[in-house]
Amino acid sequence: MAEYIENGARLGWLINPKEKEVYIYRPNQEVEILQSPQTISGEDVLQKFQLDLTEFWILD
Repeated sequence: MAEYIENGARLGWLINPKEKEVYIYRPNQEVEILQSPQTISGEDVLQKFQLDLTEFWILD
């Protein structure tokens, strides 16, 4: 993911369903780690976009 950000991506999500974590990558910021979030948003990059993650967390 860091390589994508270094090459111009403005937002990246790495979703780990096994650990119920989402890693959020943004330029010039530390990686943010969320535990079992209900949703993630596209922030200012994909305005009005929201991804519902509740189905991901029940896929054991």
